[in-house]
Parts: sequence; structure tokens; C-alpha cells
Amino acid sequence: MSFGDPNNPYGQQPPQGPYGAPQPGMPPQGGQPGYGYPQQQPYGAPQQPAQYGYPQQAAPGYGYPGQVGMPGMPMPFASWGARVGASLLDGLMVAAAPVVLAIIAGVIWASSDTPSCAYNDYTCQADAAGPPASYFILVGIGYLIALTLQIIFLVKEGNTGQTPGKKIVGIRTVREMNGQVPGFGLALGRRFCHILDAPMCGLGFWWPLWDEKNQTFADKIVSTVVVRAQ
Repeated sequence: MSFGDPNNPYGQQPPQGPYGAPQPGMPPQGGQPGYGYPQQQPYGAPQQPAQYGYPQQAAPGYGYPGQVGMPGMPMPFASWGARVGASLLDGLMVAAAPVVLAIIAGVIWASSDTPSCAYNDYTCQADAAGPPASYFILVGIGYLIALTLQIIFLVKEGNTGQTPGKKIVGIRTVREMNGQVPGFGLALGRRFCHILDAPMCGLGFWWPLWDEKNQTFADKIVSTVVVRAQ
């Protein structure tokens, strides 16, 4: 009586390979499983997310969540009134020294002795009508002080986003995309671009009243916004 293979009269089992040899129907060790053989991962290995329906990263652009003024950003836009107030304060600080020195120079000129000239001595009369040298010295010093203050304010706005006037009213100039300070170069370019705000009765300066980001033309050109400081 035979068991197993009918062609095997002794009923013996087919010879087995050495321990660890690949068995029929099993993938070879160290190789890749055959077609249709299930992939197995080591215990505890991280699972790969399915690609279908996997959320894609949004590309930066208009409305990107990192932009200033978008939902979740803690810096709302500054009002038009606050911007005007800051500009007036800065203007008063810059103009104070030239105005005071000009008044002093005018008083000195008015109190200076006027030489008596003959009615037909036009050279004497022209010299007497002109201001003294002290007048020009004081006025020149005033303009130098105003120019120095303008440069200082520009550097402060580039480094901190605030001029003294902006700091008093609590607003700040920042980059539109990331809310960072503009830097000196961008602040200087923004100051020059304000020339484009002046035509048509200063239309660019009025533009923040109805603009969705409260920007002037200069702000739009250099991509800056003015926000309320925290």
C-alpha cells in the first residue's frame, strides 16, 4: 500500500531541502516577493499615507495664511486717521527746529541797524535791504537739523517699522508677506514712491480710506502695509 504520490511505490515523502532553503510557493530569502505576494513591513515601522486624497501644501500667493491681515494674523491694519496723526507728529518734530531758528533769524534781522543811505545811492539801499549773515547761518542750521531728523526717522522706520510719530499713535510699517520690518532700503524706496501719491490732490494718500488693505500707492508698489502695533 502506497501513500502520497502514486508513482512512489514506497510512500516516501519528497526530499526536503536544507534548513532555511526556499520552500515551494514562498519568496526567496533576501529577494523581492513575486508578483502578487503581499508586502510586509517590520513591526512598528511607520505606515506610508495613501496618496489618493492626500492634502497638498498651499503655494504662497494672494490670500496665503501667512500674509498680514489674513485670518489668524495678530496685526490688523492701521486706520487712516492713525496714519495721518503719525505723519502730522513726525512733520511737527522735523519742522520745529527750522521754524524756531527762522523766527530768531527774523528778529535779529529786524533789530539790526539799518544804515542811512542817500536817495540815489542804490547800492547802499540794496545792501541795507538784505538780511545779515547771521540770518542765513541760523536758517541753514535749521535745515540741517531737519534733514538729519528725516534720516534718523527713516533709519528707525527701516529697523523697527516705526517713526516717533508712529510709535506715539501705536502703528507700524511692515512687509506685506511676512509682517517683518521693511529694512532701510525698502523704507527709503517707499519714501520716494510717496511722490506718486501726491498728484490729483494727493489721491494716493486718500486711497487707504477705501482700500481693503489700507494701502497708499507707495505701499502697493513696495508691498508694505501699516498695521496696529501690539
